[in-house]
Amino acid sequence: MKGAEALALALRRSADRFYTVPGYPVSGLAAATGALLTTNEKVALEYALGDSLAGRRAALIVKHVGLNACADPLVHATAQGLCAGVVVVVGDDVRAVASDVVQDSRYYGEVAQAPVLEPDGDLLAPTIEAAFEASETFSRVAIVRVTPDLLDADVPETRAPRNDRRGNLADPGLTMAGRAHAGDRGTRAMFAWSRASPLNRFTGGAVGAGAAGGASRAVTVYPPPAAPDLLADTREIGRPFLSEHRHLAPPEITGEPGRFSSRGYCRTFCRDCPFHPALAILLDGGMRAICDAGCAILAMNPPYRIGIASYGLGSSVAVAATGTGVALTGDYALLHSGLNALIDVYERRLPLLCIVLANNRMGMTGGHPVPDILRYITWASPVVCAADDEYLLRQALVAPEGPCTVVIEGTCPEGAYHETLEYRDL
Repeated sequence: MKGAEALALALRRSADRFYTVPGYPVSGLAAATGALLTTNEKVALEYALGDSLAGRRAALIVKHVGLNACADPLVHATAQGLCAGVVVVVGDDVRAVASDVVQDSRYYGEVAQAPVLEPDGDLLAPTIEAAFEASETFSRVAIVRVTPDLLDADVPETRAPRNDRRGNLADPGLTMAGRAHAGDRGTRAMFAWSRASPLNRFTGGAVGAGAAGGASRAVTVYPPPAAPDLLADTREIGRPFLSEHRHLAPPEITGEPGRFSSRGYCRTFCRDCPFHPALAILLDGGMRAICDAGCAILAMNPPYRIGIASYGLGSSVAVAATGTGVALTGDYALLHSGLNALIDVYERRLPLLCIVLANNRMGMTGGHPVPDILRYITWASPVVCAADDEYLLRQALVAPEGPCTVVIEGTCPEGAYHETLEYRDL
């Protein structure tokens, strides 16, 4: 069978959900898995992260330029963590046969500190399963890079037993710097994982990566799978990634990740924030939200602690749609990159309560003005509430059967700053 068919079989055995924005060279692969076509690649990865939080393994199939659109949630996932495995299968059009640029997607492994695997034709199923296991072991997205040479090759059908593991969301007691520190610890462990992987084979001679031939074989291409001298002579399709990274060392780890408890404080909403009533209603209702970057992210901290994860600006809508069912976003975050997801959610009629804290300003970056969000989402027939109308808020902030957008309008007090609270582990 062809590589694309064998890869599709392997994915269907290891994953539960599939998303795509098709394009050469992976359109056939995406079709063979029955992957759901989404508005864009960022939305697709966010759906996959929501599935992960709900305990479902998810795969995203994109071409190389599509991976660029995934960069923000891809990087955030390394610090924020996940539960079930998420794997991005990216097809690199290394000869620009049907693309406007040539790109080597393996470099995103270094940017996102994510494991990167590149299978050859004899190891498609074991590589896919190893990618999901790595995603769950290190609580971050894994990348599987393929090229037309592999997808078009004649390969044997391979099998690998599914071995679901459990990833972890970041410890809520860690500061953001502490989460990055903990992520570096995971990256250091990834170096040992790569060198110990049974998928690699070093028997002397040139080392082949992916569809490139060689007496030896490298499948776990990031972090480096062997000592520098073993990777000196490599055969790769695309840029010399293995050769360039063979001297790469794991991050140095000193001290313990920073915690709110040791720092002694955390930050929360301004004392006179107009959105306190809405947040209290969500807390009383036991709702668990996906938070956007911006002021909404403070809902992950005391005293509310209703947010369980945040994967970057504009990410909450799609993650929540397949995850907790509640998105907490700001008007700027929605305009920034959440609107594409909201469109997709409404097209699919997914049960989502999208709560927009509309203060007409960028609250985290200096109070810059933001356009009126209502102009751009009239098609969603949003429920509009004044921030101090507790009766209407209680009517609106309930789990819907389909998509529902609630815009809560409030005015930030002039000159106010986020409150600093003494932190206690509760």
